[in-house]
Amino acid sequence: MDENLIYQLIMIIVGIVLIYLAIKKEMEPTLLLPMGFGAILVNLPGSVIADEIGILSWLYNFGIETYEVFPLLLFIGIGAMIDFGPLIQKPWLIFVGAAGQGGIFLSMMLASLFFTLNDAASIGIIGAADGPTAILVSQRLNSQFIAPILIVAYCYMALVPIIQPAVLKLTTSKKEREIKMTYRAGAISKTTKIVFPIAVTIICSLMAPDSAALVGMLMFGNLLRECGVLDSLSRAAQDILSPLISLLLGLAIAPMMKGPELLTLNTLMIIAFGLLAFIFDTACGVFFIKIINVFLPKENKVNPLIGGAGISAFPMSSRVVQKVGQEANKQNHLLPFALGANVAGQIGSVLAGGLILSMFG
Repeated sequence: MDENLIYQLIMIIVGIVLIYLAIKKEMEPTLLLPMGFGAILVNLPGSVIADEIGILSWLYNFGIETYEVFPLLLFIGIGAMIDFGPLIQKPWLIFVGAAGQGGIFLSMMLASLFFTLNDAASIGIIGAADGPTAILVSQRLNSQFIAPILIVAYCYMALVPIIQPAVLKLTTSKKEREIKMTYRAGAISKTTKIVFPIAVTIICSLMAPDSAALVGMLMFGNLLRECGVLDSLSRAAQDILSPLISLLLGLAIAPMMKGPELLTLNTLMIIAFGLLAFIFDTACGVFFIKIINVFLPKENKVNPLIGGAGISAFPMSSRVVQKVGQEANKQNHLLPFALGANVAGQIGSVLAGGLILSMFG
């Protein structure tokens, strides 16, 4: 049997598996379902749908390669979903979100031993658990591995409830997980919630100019949510725009999923380094809190589990932290703190993407 035909058959099976995970396991269905179906389409013998004049190639060129429309529009929908209230209440959590990006740079250094620096940087961003940022960074850096990076990034995002508990338990003691924290919520004015996305956009754009498009679209989506005069558009961004763009994104990536091009040793290495990046990001947040605790009095200690929420997988990572915390101490209510760290991680991942583009773009 022809070698290319074997690769195509394997990718058709991969496509069926992605569809199964999307439908049966409900793992990122708006992305994995079209991605799986697209993988089947482009690997059918004699298929021309991914040729230069095909619809899938047009989606890829328009949405990702040339104009980068899809990841940026997706950020508007994500921004409209996020409530930054817990972060505004506890602004110190922004440092947890920053620390949670450490794994990106650690895994990037390791990957650079086997890949070019641009490809290594694109692989490292997987650790942020932020699909749109991973797409934009890998595209801007002209990575050869956009498809496997996207697949791995979204699969690990879907696997947060499986991977993170193990990492959190491995990096903390039971005594640390039992630390109880009290959350005192205060009122946040509407003006503050409106000013916040504008201020974050300006500050982040000045710190890392290449992050302006990413953070700008994210914060514009949040401004839609908080302004109070565009509620119908805010709901549309959350309920219609975000899933629709995810669906088109899944189809658009299909031309990069041809068997002979995707099934290589490099793809296996990307899976491994992506997992390391994700583990390192979670661990960096946890160890950051541990270091802070050294300088805090006993009554003010912070539960290190909060550090694990400093990634971009919102709100899944927050829920994992709450669950692991309650397993150790049923009186623990870490969710408000975890949500603050989680939205800080969203900002941190976008800023990290901008810094990488500034350094290597």
